[in-house]
Amino acid sequence: MDFNVKRLAADAGTFLSRAVQFTEEKLGQAEKTELDAHLENLLIRAENTKQWTERIMKQTEVLLQPNPNVRLEEFVYEKLEKKAPTRMNNHDLLGQSMIESGSEFGPGTAYGNALIKCGETEKQIGGAERELIQSAAINFLTPFRNFLEGDFKTILKERKLLQVKRLDLDAAKTRLKKARMTDARVAAEQELRMTQSEFDRQAEITRLLLEGVSSTHAHHLRCLNDFVEAQSTYYAQCYQYMVDLQKQLGSFPSSFSNNNQSSVLGGASISVPTIPVSASLPSVSAGHSSSTASGGFNELRSSNGSRKARVLYDYDAASSNELSLLADEVITVSSVPGMDSDWLMGERGNQKGKVPITYLELLN
Repeated sequence: MDFNVKRLAADAGTFLSRAVQFTEEKLGQAEKTELDAHLENLLIRAENTKQWTERIMKQTEVLLQPNPNVRLEEFVYEKLEKKAPTRMNNHDLLGQSMIESGSEFGPGTAYGNALIKCGETEKQIGGAERELIQSAAINFLTPFRNFLEGDFKTILKERKLLQVKRLDLDAAKTRLKKARMTDARVAAEQELRMTQSEFDRQAEITRLLLEGVSSTHAHHLRCLNDFVEAQSTYYAQCYQYMVDLQKQLGSFPSSFSNNNQSSVLGGASISVPTIPVSASLPSVSAGHSSSTASGGFNELRSSNGSRKARVLYDYDAASSNELSLLADEVITVSSVPGMDSDWLMGERGNQKGKVPITYLELLN
């Protein structure tokens, strides 16, 4: 019990010392150890990454599910780790209404048959929309959420610990300045050495974590490509469904004046605008080019050789072991055993360093 009391008193003293140091810094009565510029830039970049990741996630969720009540319900089910109930989307509901009304008017009539075919197409679009939402949730939203709830929380924790170590260091510097007796100065110098060592160690840990944000950006770029591919597939499917539907509706002779309504329309015919079927359709399999590119990188890793690659975008190196890149330049890349799969070793003349594969296009 005596030991616990002493420990509690020591912790209270340390906390009070930090509080005094923090207050005096705010009042301009104490010096403050500044972080080096590189670490400050890394901190700013990590904070910007966190803020923009949150914003992109929020807007993507609104795009995929415009109904805020449904989003809230899905959020609650997710936190309870339960599966949300399956519900019909707007296309499904419209398709169901069209099919039921078409059956009521009679599948043998032109209008009833057209309603049924439109309803079936709307249901196909509803199915494609569910596939888009599922793909986006797995390949886009989940990695972004994992960064916010995992990696960034770790960065935040270590950054707070760095702030604590800095307060301890500056408090030790202040005590050394105020020490007058020889014994007090010796004790203060020893404390300063210890706090300086702890601060340097924590700064290095924080720096390594912050430099890992570059890998996060490379990973999120791959997720963005997956999201764009899913959208491209969805819109191509919808376009094809509607072109097919239009061809079916065009096969109905005078479909708009056959349901005993020619007298009402006064014999006037309504022209239905048509989309030329010969028009080039978006390719649903357009995303296969990305798999071909990844196959080239896999071959490069297995062969342990080197290839020429063109740089797609500018890239600023986040650490000394990375290589900065300029768009459209050509560099030599090779695989190094044990290196992360998102990176290759790049060479430009005498310069050498790690480069992210998402910024590269292998050349034949």
